[in-house]
Amino acid sequence: MKEKIPEIIIGIDPGTRVTGYGIIRLRGSSYVALDYGCIIPPVKAKLSDRYLIIFNALESILERYKPEALVVESQYVGKNVKSALTLGQARGTAIIAAKCKGIAVYEYSPTSVKKAVGSGRASKVQVQELVKMLLGLQVLPEPADAADALAVALCHSNTVRYGSSIDREI
Repeated sequence: MKEKIPEIIIGIDPGTRVTGYGIIRLRGSSYVALDYGCIIPPVKAKLSDRYLIIFNALESILERYKPEALVVESQYVGKNVKSALTLGQARGTAIIAAKCKGIAVYEYSPTSVKKAVGSGRASKVQVQELVKMLLGLQVLPEPADAADALAVALCHSNTVRYGSSIDREI
């Protein structure tokens, strides 16, 4: 059975220093950016306080826009395990905020997200340009974390619309 295409989707680019968010609405065969930006907790705040700031901000955004799906990138674990753990906790904060509101949560690999908006090896600036074009924005979505979040939302919308099997509900 084909999944219902959500009308409003929020993409999240999680981080403890900057968490990007991007909300899109599907209108017919086109997309409209409803909002995008970043949650930036104070750098000197304890990690637990940063997570709380991210959670509270996302809770407010979710309440305002009432998305039907929240989408995050799957986590890449490189050589810095400590960074991967803190990023994973920021990602978990976004997931819990969505689940508290009864919102379905999906994840995609960074490469899948980049492929959905253009090229799997796109740079940050290229992703910004592609998102600008796809959403008909007048200016580049800034900062890059917000553009990445919009790209994540576009990836999910395209996946559901065109029946691709790369989506994964978590």
